[in-house]
This record gives sequence, C-alpha cells and structure tokens, in this order.
Amino acid sequence: MTSGKNLWVKLLPAFFAFIIMGFVDIIGVSTEYIKQDFELSSFTAQFLPMMVLLWFFILSVPAGVLQDKLGKKKMLMIGMVIQALGLGLPFLHYSFPMMFASFILLGIGNTIIQVSANPLLQDVAPADKLASFLSSSQFVKAVISFAGPLIAAFMASKFGNWRLVLGVYGITSILGAIWLMLTPIAESKPERKPATFASCFGLLKNRFVALMALSIFLVVGVEVATNTNIANVLISKYGISLEKAAWGISAFFAGETISRLIGAIILNWIKPRVFLFITALTSLAGVAGIYFSPGFTIALVAIFVIGLGTGNMFPLVFSLSLEKLPDRANEISGLLIMAVSGGAFIPLLMGLISTLVSPLAGVFVIGACMTYILWLSIYVRKN
Repeated sequence: MTSGKNLWVKLLPAFFAFIIMGFVDIIGVSTEYIKQDFELSSFTAQFLPMMVLLWFFILSVPAGVLQDKLGKKKMLMIGMVIQALGLGLPFLHYSFPMMFASFILLGIGNTIIQVSANPLLQDVAPADKLASFLSSSQFVKAVISFAGPLIAAFMASKFGNWRLVLGVYGITSILGAIWLMLTPIAESKPERKPATFASCFGLLKNRFVALMALSIFLVVGVEVATNTNIANVLISKYGISLEKAAWGISAFFAGETISRLIGAIILNWIKPRVFLFITALTSLAGVAGIYFSPGFTIALVAIFVIGLGTGNMFPLVFSLSLEKLPDRANEISGLLIMAVSGGAFIPLLMGLISTLVSPLAGVFVIGACMTYILWLSIYVRKN
C-alpha cells in the first residue's frame, strides 16, 4: 500500500503538470496585446487562439494512440518541451507571423500535456478520490489562468514588454519536464490490445461518450471565448482601456479558481451529476448578469459568476467519462481532449458575431453553450 509520503512524491509533479497546462490560457490577454500591437480586427485576432486550439482537434487522438505505446509520463515530458519552444519564439523576432508559429507550437505542446496529464493523475490518485483530485488539479490550473493577465500587465507596465511572461512560462515548462523525468511513476497498463484510431473513434458510437465529448467541446469553447473576447465586450460597453478591461479576464479565472477549490472539497460528499446541474445554472445566471449590468463593477461580478459555473465542468465531465469506461482511459482522454478544439471554433464564432453585430451580441454564444450543459446535466441524472 502506498504511504501518504510516497503518494505526494508522485502527486506533486503530476499537479505541477497542471500548472504548466494552465500556461496556455495566456493566449487570452496575449491576443488582446497582439491585436493592439498589429492593429487587427476582432475577427482576425481570433485566428491566433484558433492556431492553439485547432491542434486539440488534430492531435489529441493520435497522441492518445501514441501514448498507449510510449507511456503517459514520457508523452507529458515531450509536450512540456514543445510548449517551451513555442513560448520562446517571440523572443527571436516579434511579428504577427512569428506569433502564429509560437501559438502553433504552444497548441501542439499543450495538446500532448492535456492528453497525458489527466490519465497520469488517474494512475497516482486514489480511485475513490479521482473526481476530487481532478477538480484540485483544475484549481491549480485556474490559479495560473487567473494570474496570467495580471503578470502580463505587470511586465508591460514595469518593464515595457508583456512578452516577458512567455519567457517565465517557457523556463517553468522545462523545469516541470525535468522534475517529472526524475520522479518514478508506475503506470497502469490495461489488459487489452493497444489503442488504435478505430478503437478511439469507435467509442463515439456510445451515446454517453458522444454527448460528453460535445460538452467538452462547448465548455472549453466558452472558457476560451470568454478569455479572448470578454475584454473587448467590456471595452465596447463601458469605453474603458485594455488594461482595465483585462480585469474581466482575471475575474473570470478568479471565479474558476474559487469554483475548483470549492469543487475539490464538496465533491467528496456530493455526486458529480448533481454538481454539474448546479454549475450549469450558475453559469447561465452570470451570462444574464452581463447583459443587465449597469456598470463595470457589476459586470465583473457577472463574469466572476460565469467562472464559478464553468470552473468544475471540465473535471466533472472528464471524471464521469473515466468512471464509465475506466479501462479505456487513454482513448477516452484522446477523444475528450480532441473536443477541447471547441476552444478554436466557439471563440471564432463569438468574434464573428462581435464584428458583424456587436461584442455584447457575441455573449449569446456563451449562453447557448451553457444551455446545452444544463440539458446534459438533466440527461445524465436521468440516465
């Protein structure tokens, strides 16, 4: 039996992987700075986060298949190194094409990290605490997501270069890979044939798995759309500066951070299915709050409430899926992380509506996605 001390020796580098995973959320405030630096339209700017999130659609299943052969730990280390390379490119030359290349490598690396980190955590966490540990790991990730815009703003005001945050993140990614390399972890090996593309995509015939994959698509889409568009909504509605509007991004991630901390605690007592219903209602209340907020401060509160609602959706859906088919963890992980590509398409849709109609109208996209999650939570409770 694993002692408490030995458990945490393995858990800590696994949790640190979620810190590194959270670095990808810097694309939100980065997109706003790049948009400002190169005078881009809202629609054009959304192609930058798309370059990151598109790789979740392209690479997740291949990464899951390869991971079945190479192992989760090795794949996770590879992802960290690739992400670090992407974060370093803007220091070679700062241009719009170079930022595209940077975001592509960031997307490739982070895709591999997300495919590997969740099932690796399943290997080191007690089985009856998996949902709680997944929420804890997402809490750790959310702390970084919350801090990212603040760090970027600090680097911009203190040193006149917001890109310094990318350098800090790149070095930390390398350190995480080294720590993981030095940590012995016994990975589970299911007694079945190695995963294939056919076995992965064949899982979509399972209605439960298909609905869960779509929910991840929409949840991550909402998270990235809020991250990359909410500052523009606040600027349009209240006529404030980008630096002040960036507080909206931090308010969202503050809500997610607190939500995941609360979730990690109460999921020890409340069923994930019930909690999913509560979080969906909460997020919809936040969406309504943005429309009716009379001032900037109330709008920040509404954005914070959206974060409270969305914060636990990813780990809840992930844990419910792994609980359903635990022996297909690598394939499930590949499919669900492929669905993270919703972060490439939903923000683009929101950006298009913002450009053609108005930034505030784009918030309807978030509301529609959260309405589906509310329906899903009712379906899961009944089935």
